[in-house]
Amino acid sequence: MDVETKIDALKSFAQEIVTEDDLRNLFQTNEHPLAYDGFEPSGIAPIHFGVMRAKNLKKMLGVGIRFNLYIADYFGFINNKMGGDLERIRDVGRYFVEVWRGAGIDVSKVNVVWAKDLMDDLAYWDRFIRVGKAISLDRMKRAITIMGRKEGELVETAQLFYPAMQVTDIFQMDVDICQLGMDQRKANILAREVADKYRWKVPVAVHHPYLLGLKGAPRDLKTMSDAEGMAFKMSKSDPNSSILVHDDAATIIKKVNGAFCPERVVEGNPMFDYMDKLILDDKSLPITIDRPQKFGGPIEARDFRELEALYRDGKIHPMDIKAHVAKELDALIKPIREHFEKDKKAKELYDVVKGYRITR
Repeated sequence: MDVETKIDALKSFAQEIVTEDDLRNLFQTNEHPLAYDGFEPSGIAPIHFGVMRAKNLKKMLGVGIRFNLYIADYFGFINNKMGGDLERIRDVGRYFVEVWRGAGIDVSKVNVVWAKDLMDDLAYWDRFIRVGKAISLDRMKRAITIMGRKEGELVETAQLFYPAMQVTDIFQMDVDICQLGMDQRKANILAREVADKYRWKVPVAVHHPYLLGLKGAPRDLKTMSDAEGMAFKMSKSDPNSSILVHDDAATIIKKVNGAFCPERVVEGNPMFDYMDKLILDDKSLPITIDRPQKFGGPIEARDFRELEALYRDGKIHPMDIKAHVAKELDALIKPIREHFEKDKKAKELYDVVKGYRITR
């Protein structure tokens, strides 16, 4: 597979690549670079975890990239997830592995890495101290937004360690590509700066965009700052704005029908966000939206761009696009939902995790 095809595969889901030239040089010198994505075990999986990130991972595996799925148990502990109960956090981590299985990830083809195992090596803490010496206190404080918290929300000393630990992970795992969300950008940029300082390998950062919550946003997320965007992204901590991988068809329809979807407005509209990031693998193909016969019957758009135009022109009603999105989301979620219904181990883990109180 040629280098440009590999780059295009990553560009198909990335909002930002830092930098594309670095990525091109990496592919030219390394046929199977190592990427990672990290996950704080923090409760029941929403669709941006179980569907969007799984789709991204499959695309990367498809172009020969090796992958570490990093279960950040100690990070969840520091961030007081699951009430700060480390054993519960690890239960959620094991549940996450089952979500990936249900999403069609062949877990035998990826490395599942736990923070607790990575940190057993004394070399980790040597790197951690060196990372801490390379980053000013002010920069470290500003980077705590990667925890999903505001800069002034530090209440425990351990929380100050969080950004340096995340940067240390990258070097301890010898990662070539950091493939995380835009909310993790500050940590990846710090890692690139630390690597320059110590002449360590500089990782490429591939950031995927936020997925909108059902409540929508006043404008396109890409035009917002990190802090603004985080306020509108889908979060499992807000059950009224998220779709979970266990939701059945009726629940999905109910949630989608109640979603923000103003007539003729595409920007900040979660229905078009889900079409773009979850439903349409190839945005150049025709799309058919069903409509009642009294309103003209089914309507076809030549591609995603024309679909947006038809909606802006009022030729597609919000309830019609909602019906289409609900049906497609159910089809995407169904294999995960069924995995937890049919697999005894997965079901037991889900039953345990859903009994835990979710803490932010």
